[in-house]
Amino acid sequence: MGGGKMSEDVELRRTQLATPASDPDFMESASRSDADEVFLDLEDSVAPNAKADAREPLIEAAQEHDWSDKILSFRMNGIDTKWWYDDIIEVVGRAGEYIDDIIVPKVAGPSDIHTVENLLAQVEENNGLEVGGIGLEPQIEDGEGMHNVHEIAHASDRLSSIIFGPGDYSAAMGTPGLDIGQFPEYPGHYWHHALSECNSAAKSAGLPCMDGPYADIDDPEGFRESAERANMIGCDGKWAIHPSQIELGNEVFAPDPDVAERAERIVEAYAEAMEEGKGAVSVDGQMVDEATNKMAQDIVDKAQAAGIL
Repeated sequence: MGGGKMSEDVELRRTQLATPASDPDFMESASRSDADEVFLDLEDSVAPNAKADAREPLIEAAQEHDWSDKILSFRMNGIDTKWWYDDIIEVVGRAGEYIDDIIVPKVAGPSDIHTVENLLAQVEENNGLEVGGIGLEPQIEDGEGMHNVHEIAHASDRLSSIIFGPGDYSAAMGTPGLDIGQFPEYPGHYWHHALSECNSAAKSAGLPCMDGPYADIDDPEGFRESAERANMIGCDGKWAIHPSQIELGNEVFAPDPDVAERAERIVEAYAEAMEEGKGAVSVDGQMVDEATNKMAQDIVDKAQAAGIL
């Protein structure tokens, strides 16, 4: 499941590049980008009267471009629309061998995931694809989804990540303002609760958690701050809605080289201590126990996957 850059079983999702499925040039460019994941979008970035026609260029892009160094997904339309059924049947039926994941928008509860995976399994079976081979990434975008996010995270073995969608979530919550992901006047981190809830649910199921978009593509420092706050909470990556955001996202969600080197020393020292029958060890003057070792090992795995170590 997934075809991204990996170190053993670590799959990086530092950046998810959003790309309209209706634009062949954008999709070709996305295939050459440094994003860990690209999703070809049939939902919000495609006008209603163009959604059905956008499936064809998506299928062609999946078949014709080289996606081998990244995760390739597409975002279907929500199951409350008339398009989602054919999104799965046509795209997976013709290009399923190239698709790693499907992003499912506006997931309100586990039954939404079950509905999608039941149809997906039939399409895989009927087209000679491995049943269960395509992952699902639920997007949490309203109060009901947030209330049920822990159940959603455990709804299926197909799940590859949990994604927070701040745009539709803002609309659902009745928040003021029109800029997605931006509330600079708020006294603190506006999305702290929502992201923490999504991340807690994701990690309880052993999944990465993805932050959604930062809309102002001319504000790199704002994007960086948004990414850093999500990273501090424990999120694994963030959407990029413009190629200029990819490098920043990849940098923020990769371990700091100095921290990675220290983590490597901790892992090595702790392994030696275990061989000698010790329960803890001191590294750089700090006591290291099993909990510290787990944190260090996670950093080492991500740093190796990112080519830092």
